[in-house]
Amino acid sequence: MNLATLIPLVLKASIVLLVVGLGLKATLDDVTSLFRRPGLLLRSLLSMNVVMPLFATVLALVFDFHQAVKIALVALAVSPVPPILPKKELKAGGTASYAMGLLVAAALLAIFLVPLTIKVLGPAFGREGHISFLTVVKLVLSTVLVPTAAGIVVRRLVPALAERMTKPVSALATVLLVAGSLPILFTAWPAISSLIGNGTIAALAVFVLVGLAAGHWLGGPDPQDRTVLALSTASRHPGMAMAIAQANFPGQKLVVGAVLLYLIVNVILSALYLTSRRRHPAEFEGAVKT
Repeated sequence: MNLATLIPLVLKASIVLLVVGLGLKATLDDVTSLFRRPGLLLRSLLSMNVVMPLFATVLALVFDFHQAVKIALVALAVSPVPPILPKKELKAGGTASYAMGLLVAAALLAIFLVPLTIKVLGPAFGREGHISFLTVVKLVLSTVLVPTAAGIVVRRLVPALAERMTKPVSALATVLLVAGSLPILFTAWPAISSLIGNGTIAALAVFVLVGLAAGHWLGGPDPQDRTVLALSTASRHPGMAMAIAQANFPGQKLVVGAVLLYLIVNVILSALYLTSRRRHPAEFEGAVKT
């Protein structure tokens, strides 16, 4: 096994372990909670699956960005919540019921919404968009549903073991995530740097900022819910986005660089958003109420 084969396996293992770690602290009520809150579920879908795809499409059609950037923007906009995001949301004060409920609900609905949205948006790019139903199912199962279920089952059957496992599993997952990510960033840096310029950074930043604003506004009266939806609207599953791009534009090798550049921009702007939330909570709540 060479390094090129090992690194993706390390990344996949890290994501699975991170989600298992989240499942070890969650309950079945947590992961199904959003289906019992139809108002919040509809606002979440509006923010993530209507506002962002429409905005990304307009952004891609109106401005003359590199084609790989346009593809990445639309692919990211239709992708579900990344599986490692609830960990950040919980640290930011979000509730487990909404963070985990949104992760699972978005994953389940993605099975139908991702192929449908790609098909609808395809003509805007002069072609019929598509992604295999099985591709979406495999990604959703392997990165979200199965590891979450595994963690919940362990917690349900042997709660004491789950309690002891949570920190070691999360720590190992974090180490593996860093170990797998750094070589990819190093290898992909030429592709990333070649996209910098011609408004690429601005486009990705606006995409993230609109996601944060839309989620914050549509999150409802609860400040914790607003934080979770803001982060979830701005942060999307990079694996799903790359799968969409590969299915529709296999010749665009720079899409990987565009998605990685988006991840960097998203980490920075999301951190600034959370810092502002902590320092000026009254200003954020007042802005939403007015």
